[in-house]
This record gives sequence, C-alpha cells and structure tokens, in this order.
Amino acid sequence: MKNSAVITGLLVALGLLALGLCIRSGIKGYGERDRVVSVRGLCEKEVEANKVTWPIVTQDMGNDLVALYDRTQAVNAKILAFLKSNGITDEEISVNSPSVSDNVATSYDPSRVTSRYSLTNVIVVTSSNVDKVRSLIERETELLKEGVAIIAETYQYPTTYEYTDLNKIKPEMIAEATKNAREAANKFGEDSGSRLGRIKTATQGQFSINDRDQFTPYIKTIRVVTYVDYYLED
Repeated sequence: MKNSAVITGLLVALGLLALGLCIRSGIKGYGERDRVVSVRGLCEKEVEANKVTWPIVTQDMGNDLVALYDRTQAVNAKILAFLKSNGITDEEISVNSPSVSDNVATSYDPSRVTSRYSLTNVIVVTSSNVDKVRSLIERETELLKEGVAIIAETYQYPTTYEYTDLNKIKPEMIAEATKNAREAANKFGEDSGSRLGRIKTATQGQFSINDRDQFTPYIKTIRVVTYVDYYLED
C-alpha cells in the first residue's frame, strides 16, 4: 500500500511538473508571438514614357466666319502635310472641331472689339513612338516658314507623356521591395539579438508614376512601398 501511494504521488508530481512546463512553454510562445518588427521595403525604377499626346494649337481672329473657316482648313492642311511627311500616320492624328468665340457677345465693351470672332483649332498627335514625336516638337518652328504660328504649350493644352506597361514590371518591383523589407528586418533582428521568423502581415502600397523632373517629363519614376510585419524569435 505504501509503495502504491508513493508511486501514485510520483506520477501526480510528474504530471504537475509536465503541466507546468507546458503552461510555461505556452506562455513563453504566446509572449514571443507579440514580438514583431514592422518594416517598409522601397523599390524605385526609372522608365521612359511609351505614349505621348501632343496637341498642336493654332488661333485666328476675324469678322467673317467663312473666311476664318477657309484659313483654318489651309492651316490644317499644312500641319497634316508636315506630320505625315515625317512618319506620323493617320491613326495617330486627330483633328478636332474648331472652337469659336464671339468676342462681341463676351466683351464688356463691344465697341472696342476689332475682331468679332476668335477661332481655336487643335490637332492632336497620340503615338507610342515617343522619340519621333519629341523630335517633331523640337522642329515645329519649321511650320513658321509655311505661315503657321503654333501657340505655345499652355495648361489647357499640355503635351503629356505616359507609361502604360506598369503590369509588366509590377511583379519584379514588388519582389524587390519585399526583399528590401526583409533585409531591413534582418538587420533589426541582428541588432536586437533575435532572429527573424515568419511574416505576420504584409501590405503592398500603391504604385506611383511621376515625372523624374520638370525638364524631362518623358522619363518617369515609378515607386512602390511594401509594409511587412515579421515575428522575432530567440
């Protein structure tokens, strides 16, 4: 009976010891799950624009709408000849309807108006051949020899450059940003005497596409940031 009681006591003690160790391990593991490091991974890439939209704007004034229309048609013919002779196709050209303003109707003092009508004419070139269009923009003053005065670029009619192949480089950039985030987390873990565990949460930031600077709008800077939380382990 005494031996049986001793054995029973030992088994109970061992059971309590094992239970204590399990509880301790669980508490330690639970505490370690709260040890995380939050890092950001950045990836930036410069690319050349692959689409350009170039509005060619001319203006004319007069009192005879029919004469204005005829002069506009003549101007359009010269602009189109310039574009097509330099490799711009019909598919890349859009001729908009002229915009006419009645200066008498909009003036505070109609008696001082010398030309009743103002006509704005816009021909738009949209192309994936950015280099070709840029070279023509630099040569647009050649139209002056044909008597065509191009209005300087304004906020209303800006030349714009776009990059449309973002989906092709997204995976590569996300992978690079995630790699940079892990390197930062590893460094943090080393400095704190811990090692990096698995990912707790990860969030991909939005991609942004901006001009590299105001002087080279045809070169774009693409940027993405990933946010990653890692567990830290001893």
